[in-house]
Amino acid sequence: MANQNDRPRVGVVFGGRSAEHDVSLRSAMTVMAALEAAGHEVVPIGISRAGLWLTDGDPMAQLQASSPLFALGDGGAHTPGSVIHKIEELALRTRGDDRQGVVPAGAWSGDIDVIFPVLHGPMGEDGTVQGLFELAGLPYVGAGVTSSALSMDKALAKQLLAQAGIPQVPWLTVLRKEWTRFPDKVADDVERELGYPCFVKPSGLGSSVGVSRVGSRSELPAAMAEAGRHDRKIVIEQNADARELEVSVLGNDEPIASVVGEIKPGAEFYDYEAKYVDDTSEIVIPAEIPEAVADEVRELAVRAYRALDCAGMARVDFFLGRENGRVLLNEINTIPGFTSISMYPMLWEATGVPLPELVSRLVGFAIERHEDIRGAE
Repeated sequence: MANQNDRPRVGVVFGGRSAEHDVSLRSAMTVMAALEAAGHEVVPIGISRAGLWLTDGDPMAQLQASSPLFALGDGGAHTPGSVIHKIEELALRTRGDDRQGVVPAGAWSGDIDVIFPVLHGPMGEDGTVQGLFELAGLPYVGAGVTSSALSMDKALAKQLLAQAGIPQVPWLTVLRKEWTRFPDKVADDVERELGYPCFVKPSGLGSSVGVSRVGSRSELPAAMAEAGRHDRKIVIEQNADARELEVSVLGNDEPIASVVGEIKPGAEFYDYEAKYVDDTSEIVIPAEIPEAVADEVRELAVRAYRALDCAGMARVDFFLGRENGRVLLNEINTIPGFTSISMYPMLWEATGVPLPELVSRLVGFAIERHEDIRGAE
């Protein structure tokens, strides 16, 4: 049941169990405000760090109370909302089922037309929540189960993108157990195939969580331990003496790319602190690059998007070699940040798509994809 002005009613899911919980809260605040500005009725749905789904009261305030990125004047004293425990209950609530005893007291009234997941990292961007929405029969914004899982796993994504002929920096994939058992062999492989400096990353996280720049063999153990805290699979990449470019992609079967932007990190690299805590990094939109290079970046972004079967949205990050001018894909993010300093919405704003229109288009693409899939059943 859409709201009174025929705009789809949108359930925005935020928080989550990953290390990117706090970033999700910031992104969700922006998304909800933009949806409301576009005329959508918004239903906030929070997921705590423990995995509880909060639906009553003010889920955002409840989660902000325990977030280090937010300072609440009241000390975080909020009444806990009701909690969804089962997928069947989620489906019933979103479909407006009010049979006696089926939906707990305090559940929202009316249908939710579309789910907008604003979840970053594992248990949100990796296909797990997308699978839940598929089981519940709910349209949702963004990539499907398979695409989400592949794109979130840097190691698998790199393999598929390589098969599609997308140029990337050289890399190695190392299992945490492999490092524990054979550290000298792994270190030898890094020196022989990648050299120093290099970057060590958890395979399944974003927002630069757990990422370390390694300048020598002696620094490798600490970096591997940090990445291994977040994932059993670790990606080690060759350093690129390059500028960092980003482009936003929008759409389903006929995706389009935005103007290209550039990140000039204030720190040694564009880490979590540089992204969300300090303000020393510089963002340049559009990037000051030749038009031919911008066209190449956009073309590669769309090719990568299609190779991983993405839908709705993605931000695609690139390196541009300072000396050789070569364009290399860094990674793809299927639920990009929507904070006030996030590149995805800023790039579309510069392309002529303001944020309220952007989120409304994403809702439309979610419904389109859901109907397309159901038509094949």
